[in-house]
Amino acid sequence: MKELIQVINGFQELDSGTELALKKYFVEETFTKNDFIIKGGKICDKIYFIKSGAVRRFCIEDGIEVTKWIYTDNQFITSLSSFFEQKPSFENFQTCEETVVYSLSYSDEQALLEYPLFVKFHIKQLRYYLSKINEFNHLFRLMTAEKKYLFLLESFPQIIKKAKLKHIASLIGVSQETLSRIRASII
Repeated sequence: MKELIQVINGFQELDSGTELALKKYFVEETFTKNDFIIKGGKICDKIYFIKSGAVRRFCIEDGIEVTKWIYTDNQFITSLSSFFEQKPSFENFQTCEETVVYSLSYSDEQALLEYPLFVKFHIKQLRYYLSKINEFNHLFRLMTAEKKYLFLLESFPQIIKKAKLKHIASLIGVSQETLSRIRASII
C-alpha cells in the first residue's frame, strides 16, 4: 500500500484521516498471466493501481486486437468512459504477467470523494493524465515506427522488458517482422 500512498502524495499531500480511508477502501488483488481485468462490453466498476506486473489495454478493430498501451508498476488503470459513466467498456485490459493491484470500486470511490484532499488529488491526477494523453497522442502519431520504439525504450523501458513483441509491434503500428528489423538496426 505504501507505493499507492507515495504516488498519491506526489500529487497531493494527504492527512492521516484520508490515508486511513484509502487503506480502508483500496483492496489488494492478484491476477495471473492473461487474466482480463476489464472486459469489453462489460461495465468497468473499478479503478486499479498496479503494485507490480503489466497490463495491456487493447481494442478489437476489424476483428484484430490493436494494443493501445501497456501499463506497468505504479500506474493507475481503468476504462475511463466505462468507469466514470458506468456504461459498457469498448476496450479490454489483460495482464501480461502475474499482476498485483490495489483496486477501488465505483461505490468506494464515491465514498472517498467525501474527503477534500482525495478530491484535490483526483482533480490534479486527472488533469495531469489528460494533458499527458493529449500530448502523447499528438507526438506519437507524428513519429516513425523506429522513433516510436526508441521513445518507448527511453521513456517506458518497462514496457519493452515486460510486453510481448507482438503487442509492442501492435502498439507502434507495425508487423512483428518490421519490429525485429527496427530492433536489429538499433543494437
